[in-house]
Amino acid sequence: MKIGILGTRGIPNHYGGFEQFAEYLSVGLVKRGHEVVVYNSSDHPYQKKEWNGVRLQHCKDWEDKIGTTGQFLYDFNCIMNARKQNFDILLQLGYTSSSIWKSLLPRKSIVVTNMDGLEWKRTKFSSPVQGFLKKAEKWAVESSNHLVADSKGIQSYLKDKYQLDSTFIAYGSDLFSTPDLSILERYNVSKGSYNMLIARMEPENNIEIILDGVVSAANQRTFLVVGKTENEFGKYLVNKYKSKPNIQFLGGIYDLLVLNNLRHYSNLYFHGHSVGGTNPSLLEAMASSAFIVAHDNIFNKAILESEAYYFSSVEDVKKIMDTPIGPELEKEYIRLNRSKIEKQYAWEIIIQSYEDLFLKLAERKQH
Repeated sequence: MKIGILGTRGIPNHYGGFEQFAEYLSVGLVKRGHEVVVYNSSDHPYQKKEWNGVRLQHCKDWEDKIGTTGQFLYDFNCIMNARKQNFDILLQLGYTSSSIWKSLLPRKSIVVTNMDGLEWKRTKFSSPVQGFLKKAEKWAVESSNHLVADSKGIQSYLKDKYQLDSTFIAYGSDLFSTPDLSILERYNVSKGSYNMLIARMEPENNIEIILDGVVSAANQRTFLVVGKTENEFGKYLVNKYKSKPNIQFLGGIYDLLVLNNLRHYSNLYFHGHSVGGTNPSLLEAMASSAFIVAHDNIFNKAILESEAYYFSSVEDVKKIMDTPIGPELEKEYIRLNRSKIEKQYAWEIIIQSYEDLFLKLAERKQH
């Protein structure tokens, strides 16, 4: 099949979850004999036309110059190019800025949309923007031939809201098996001497609740915060906790080997995400043998089940910080979470699931 992938800034990943997903999926599909095109921003640092067998289509992107409007224009350029490509499958990763161009999607292609999370619930957006995102979600549902939900929670939501069946295919991860203690030296920490979180600096990731709990705990172990802090909320957090020497903001880190080692050797790994489906950083934490403390919501519980501690308040975080973990419990939670990665979330399983879906949809169209 000829498959196009829209909705990311491009590969190789220099940004986030959907880019990393596009990276793994596209290469995996190429290895299975399919022709795959991934749409890349004209500003992407990798400017070649091919990467690991995947064809890259660079499209003009003005986001850096004109802000959010540039995202909509970038998606327009990608869709207009896709109309010329004669794709069997066109996979959209998300819908926020592409949905307004729904009437331009190529009708000969089977349009599959990964619906991502509940974007309109994100508190960083104003009421008018949240209203637009609700409409965008509806437009994406109407213009897609098939929907993919990357969590059971999103799948249930789509069924309840739109009376539509979707295919559940989670995000993926591979087991981390190459720990390297020397990586910790550059951050002045040692095995088990620190707790941490990795997240975008957004209110719905509950970073402030976590850090308020860290501040109020008797145990003042070093706490590493990984994520870019250039946005307004990030600057607010840095300023709020600047007098707390145990809280260290490391900025954005995109080297997966470094991230996996930090997770692997941490004492507690906090995952505060509360909006969205299967979060990539959560699966990577499980695969890295981290002991996870997660925000109490249906998305996290669907993945972690009983193999994590949960919090919903500052007091919860404080209590967890000040309560030692039994070594046998820690080993068991870590073992069971790694087993989930191996049996449910391994990249090969995820790639196979997408290929099976695409083949099924193509066969259905032929008949």
